[in-house]
Amino acid sequence: MPKHAVTGYWQNFNNGAQVQKISDVQSQYDIIAVAFADATSTPGAVSFSLDSAGLGGYTVDQFKADIKAKQTAGKKVIISIGGQNGTVSVNDSASAANFANSVYSLMQTYGFDGVDIDLENGLNATYMSQALRSLSAKAGSSLVITMAPQTIDMQSTSNGYFQTALNIKDILTVVNMQYYNSGSMLGCDGKVYSQGSVDFLTALACIQLEGGLAPSQVGLGLPASTSGAGSGYVSPTVVNNALDCLTKATNCGSFKPSKTYPDLRGAMTWSTNWDASAGNAWSNGVGAHVHALP
Repeated sequence: MPKHAVTGYWQNFNNGAQVQKISDVQSQYDIIAVAFADATSTPGAVSFSLDSAGLGGYTVDQFKADIKAKQTAGKKVIISIGGQNGTVSVNDSASAANFANSVYSLMQTYGFDGVDIDLENGLNATYMSQALRSLSAKAGSSLVITMAPQTIDMQSTSNGYFQTALNIKDILTVVNMQYYNSGSMLGCDGKVYSQGSVDFLTALACIQLEGGLAPSQVGLGLPASTSGAGSGYVSPTVVNNALDCLTKATNCGSFKPSKTYPDLRGAMTWSTNWDASAGNAWSNGVGAHVHALP
């Protein structure tokens, strides 16, 4: 994993964004999160079905080969659980075991390097932590675990998402919070910030950075274009200014962090497809900047 990494969600469906094969994913993306696994009738368990019809006849064999080629090029490819319509619920030991077993099975079948937790209906810290520890025991130390909580989920360390991240801190790769589709939120200085500014990114990231996560476990999640989210899109320049502010104390807005976090992991976008639709403006702008961080 590079010191500074860019995560991109790849759409296993056609919603009007540029359809891609895994081989089409832009080279700036270090972690490719396949969106999404699906809930099954077994509590906690997930499955995955490649949308071959929606993706122009993309075959499972080609998908697997493309994952392997990305990995050979030094990239990580992970399976994302959840999304806006995801209904996976892990709330007891049985569902935690089902989650770990089914995710590990998908890793073995497709060659995924790990898992992304993108559950937008809350989660149970006790049992999700148990599930991820169980998965880690099966997959070993190379397992990649990422999370994409909504802003409200990371306002306080007492929240289930934040608790889970802290519970598994020793095996957690990165938390890429979604700084979009959000109402106004508190920054770590107790002031209220709203979407669209450098300050919204820096003052909210500060909560995670000061709340127990390592800087290498914190990334900034943004839409790749105005089509990628209902609200919260900011230009690559704003994202890059926030990255500079947090890592080097330059290009800050009114909020200035009390210290710098040069090991900040990087940034995430929804999605590689919307990025492609917009002429790769996000990966060329933010991706290149992330990789040039000190």
